[in-house]
Amino acid sequence: MAKVGKKFAAAQAKVNKDQYYSPREAIALVKETSITKFDGTVEVHLRMGLDPRQADQQVRDVVVLPNGLGKTVRVLVFAQGEGASIAQSAGADYVADSDEWITKIQSGWTDFDVAISTPDMMGKAGKLGRVLGPRGLMPNPKAGTVVGAEDLPRVIQEARAGRVEFRLDKTANIHVPLGKVSFSEDKLYENLSALMDAIRKAKPSAAKGTYIRRITVTSTMGPGIKVDANLAQTMELA
Repeated sequence: MAKVGKKFAAAQAKVNKDQYYSPREAIALVKETSITKFDGTVEVHLRMGLDPRQADQQVRDVVVLPNGLGKTVRVLVFAQGEGASIAQSAGADYVADSDEWITKIQSGWTDFDVAISTPDMMGKAGKLGRVLGPRGLMPNPKAGTVVGAEDLPRVIQEARAGRVEFRLDKTANIHVPLGKVSFSEDKLYENLSALMDAIRKAKPSAAKGTYIRRITVTSTMGPGIKVDANLAQTMELA
């Protein structure tokens, strides 16, 4: 059995590993059991009753968390001409409007958190799949990050406000950040409620049996806390 540090062991002792906590209890506990000196991130991990090998059982969507993620989001937009001007005016941190930008990113530069593209630039952006794909930065129509120039201001604003993509991975899990440990319990609860609502709405029609099997919340380097999945699926904003 792997050894754990004293701080982690003390935090873990506060959690009943056999108990499924209500969403509010779990959020309070995840704050209490955070052991990092820095402001850690609160995350939720969902074990889904889906088969990721089946195309009709995929889950991929976005949600705008009402209280954001507690961090500065750097936005890059692939656009040219009028689209580039709109992106600049809308506050994009970087506007990739030339081949020089493509070469720069191909060389490994990825100092941004969200990438958005207009449809006419996807031919060039698509060349960056090997760099952006593994980092979850590749613009994708299903994630709402390939949009017309007229929609750029809205999508850029949403990205800064806490727009988060969630998707089913190859092991049938979904992992999503919820905010910072320093957030109030109410703010974390509201973010979790918004996420659960979005995941409910994204349920594939081909899903059979139990849609959400297990839910765990945790903080950076903190212990996992089981959440009652039935209560989580009926959450409402306070």
